[in-house]
This record gives sequence, C-alpha cells and structure tokens, in this order.
Amino acid sequence: MKNVTVTLDEKTAAWARIYAARRDMSLSRYLGELLHRQMHESRDYERAMKRYFSRPPARLSNPGDRYPTREDLYARDDLR
Repeated sequence: MKNVTVTLDEKTAAWARIYAARRDMSLSRYLGELLHRQMHESRDYERAMKRYFSRPPARLSNPGDRYPTREDLYARDDLR
C-alpha cells in the first residue's frame, strides 16, 4: 500500500467523510475503492473501443441497397 495525501475543500471533505461512514468504511478506503473502480472502468472502455475499431466497417449487402432510416434503426414498437 502507498500513502497519498489528498487535499479537499472543507465542504467536500465533510461530505466524503459522512458518505464513507454511512458505508462503514474509512475515507481512505472509500477513495481507494472509488479510484480502483474508475481504473477498471477506464480499462474496460479502452478494450471495448479497441475491439470496436479493429473490426472492418459495416457494408451493405448489395451496392444498390439503401442504408436504413433513423426510424428503422431506433424503432421500438414494443414501447409504443
């Protein structure tokens, strides 16, 4: 474990202490978990983006075909 000093304004520090206490954890543990979760979400996003851009662009089946309309793409008949 590495010790890190964090500077917060009084209002933010008070809110963070209360938030952590309500979850029965220290402010240090809360900040550590928050940053850890953010790190994993960032890595997952990067992986997904690389996977998406590694695929070739979608092509129409036949050169004369038209792209679907916006309404076709976002149709949600079950919600109407």
